[in-house]
Amino acid sequence: MNAQTGPDLSYSFARDKGIVVLDRSDEAVQLGVRNGADPFALSEARRVLRLPFTLQAMDGSAFERALTEHYAREGVTGDEAEAALDRDGDLASLVEGIPQTADLLDGDDDAPVIRLINGLIYEAVNRKASDVHIEPHEDQMSVRYRIDGVLQEVLTPSRRLAAPLISRIKVMARLDIAEKRMPQDGRISLSIGGRSIDVRVSTLPSRYGERVTMRLLDTRNALLGLDELGMDGATLARFREVLAQPNGITLVTGPTGSGKTTTLYSALSVLNNGERNVMTLEDPIEYGLEGISQTQMNHKVGLTFAATLRAILRHDPDVVMVGEIRDLETAKVAFEFAATGRPVLSTVHTNSAAGAIQRLRDMGIEPYVLAATLRAVIAQRLVRKLCDHCKRPHEPNPDELAMFGLQASDVQAFYRPTGCMACGNSGYAGRLGVYELITVDSDLRELIRNDGSEDQIQDQAFAQHDTLFTNAARYIVSGQTSVEEVLRVCRRDEER
Repeated sequence: MNAQTGPDLSYSFARDKGIVVLDRSDEAVQLGVRNGADPFALSEARRVLRLPFTLQAMDGSAFERALTEHYAREGVTGDEAEAALDRDGDLASLVEGIPQTADLLDGDDDAPVIRLINGLIYEAVNRKASDVHIEPHEDQMSVRYRIDGVLQEVLTPSRRLAAPLISRIKVMARLDIAEKRMPQDGRISLSIGGRSIDVRVSTLPSRYGERVTMRLLDTRNALLGLDELGMDGATLARFREVLAQPNGITLVTGPTGSGKTTTLYSALSVLNNGERNVMTLEDPIEYGLEGISQTQMNHKVGLTFAATLRAILRHDPDVVMVGEIRDLETAKVAFEFAATGRPVLSTVHTNSAAGAIQRLRDMGIEPYVLAATLRAVIAQRLVRKLCDHCKRPHEPNPDELAMFGLQASDVQAFYRPTGCMACGNSGYAGRLGVYELITVDSDLRELIRNDGSEDQIQDQAFAQHDTLFTNAARYIVSGQTSVEEVLRVCRRDEER
């Protein structure tokens, strides 16, 4: 399909009249015409395009695919979005500027809705949001950003905006705009201020229509060095020692959104020294890594973690990263590969490092295999950092001091969030990493081999090292976060 420049039909006209541009040259245009299309609309199409045309009949599904393919090429640009916000003031002004029509895409063009989408994504990137949630409710629509791990509502426009807004997003993500009963996943690639941003789009049917979640993937936020992760000096030194070992499995564990992928990528950047064949299996691939072979899982065709892991073993990898160990089959293949004398990195969804060992035993991995192959488990959380402009000191009470094992002489003040313009009235700006690391030494290996309980493993592993809870306490003492934030992210019983 040629991408010649020239006048084009508006998306709303093409969709409603059943006419779409398939190909274009300087002399003629090829139009796809949906079965049952309005024949009188062809004269209007010729007036707009100002070129003679040929016609190709298309059934409904073929027309929808061509429509999505043609109009998905209109990306979001930072210049357009910034200009729209500069001209209209803010997101609320963009919404107010949208005409009060029954169908917002019935006009001559889709500029108001496109400007709103541009503004939403541009503002989300500006505010360092990780996700944009668009949810229709009974009378209105909710637009929320996830900033520093917490959702913040930014717009509550009329529900009439939901259908055209979501329809347009689906077109940009190359999804089937006619399918509203099933969940769909797609991607939008865009550039803002010279930065490449990938937007993962997911749709889901709900009571009042489809809801959309857009995850913003900015490579600059993911590719951090180990020194930039926020580990304390002792944990960082121990983690480097683990990565220097020639074999065994290293696991990263924690809830969704706790930074596991960033930690894995940072570890891979250390291992990828140009002399190793580093291969990853991911679902999905979130960020492209230079010099590393990355494979996207596709469960619809049987491309699962276990099946693909077996296949890549024939490609002579030196280091393998498995996005997640979800089942016994994947776990067995990963441990078998690690037993051959090469390192494996992966994630497991558990609340603590000791819990990951118990989870693998519950899956069916034999204790002696675990003891022989497991090298380390690192659990992590992200706590919000107090805004330096508005945080306020307060005197800690005896219960707070006792909770963190502190004396009144150990700390002068704790700090609380207040909220100001600089932090969007949240009281927080940015996040800090909190970690606990279990390294499998001879004593712990014997305990795992003898099927020791999770509590016994926890007590043995952290007899001389910090748990998540005690590691987070250093940020409270230094005034970087609040007691409430640590309690939100780290449970007290993880301290045991």
